[in-house]
Amino acid sequence: MSRSRLLPAVFGALLAAAAHPALAQVTPIAITAAHAGGGTTYSVPVQTLIFLTALGFLPALLLLTTAFTRIVIVLSLLRMALGTQTAPPNQVLIGLALFLTFFVMGPTFDRVYDTAYVPFREQKMSFEQAAQAAALPMKDFMIKHTRPDDLALFVRMARMDKEAAAAKNLTDLPIRVVIPAFATSELKTAFQIGFMIFIPFLVIDMVVSSVLMSMGMMMLSPVLVSTPIKLMLFVLANGWDLLIGSLVASFGN
Repeated sequence: MSRSRLLPAVFGALLAAAAHPALAQVTPIAITAAHAGGGTTYSVPVQTLIFLTALGFLPALLLLTTAFTRIVIVLSLLRMALGTQTAPPNQVLIGLALFLTFFVMGPTFDRVYDTAYVPFREQKMSFEQAAQAAALPMKDFMIKHTRPDDLALFVRMARMDKEAAAAKNLTDLPIRVVIPAFATSELKTAFQIGFMIFIPFLVIDMVVSSVLMSMGMMMLSPVLVSTPIKLMLFVLANGWDLLIGSLVASFGN
């Protein structure tokens, strides 16, 4: 995805959250014109104010509606498995997770850009219409990577079983149900991947501890010996390429 489309794509993700009625409400004083169909048009300054206010929701949207959650958790668990407390530092992990998220979400952000941001910029859509158009690609991505049991759980807790049964498409479900279901599913997947990452490093720790015990070197911390061994094996096995490639492939884009 080109850099010129990056910021508009993020803007479109913000519009997806505004599609929810609770977030799309504005005061009647902002009405500039009323349409025959019952719709309203809001002035550009008010739309700008709404957009700037919505920027405060950007961290939450980035965490809970994109691939960021799974990626950053897996990278953090990798650091714990390696036994390096501060290497790579948090800034590096978050930066890497952020750009991997943009890479994974590229096709979705392109759809948001083409179907919502461009018509809104050219004044072919109102803010509400652009928000609804932007919500569809984001919902498609989230539902595609949400476990059915997690989605059913939140549908049941929202007491929307009849609405879900009558819906022709899962994208008809409200975003207040889709987002927490997606976030819960991503947490499960991230911990499953983290478990698989921990296994080989745990074996190395056990072997090093056993060897040190058999040599009578009980005063020597096993971490001092196992950490460089784990780092060497991880680098020799081309671990970064394997991990990042597996993470990206897990989204099936």
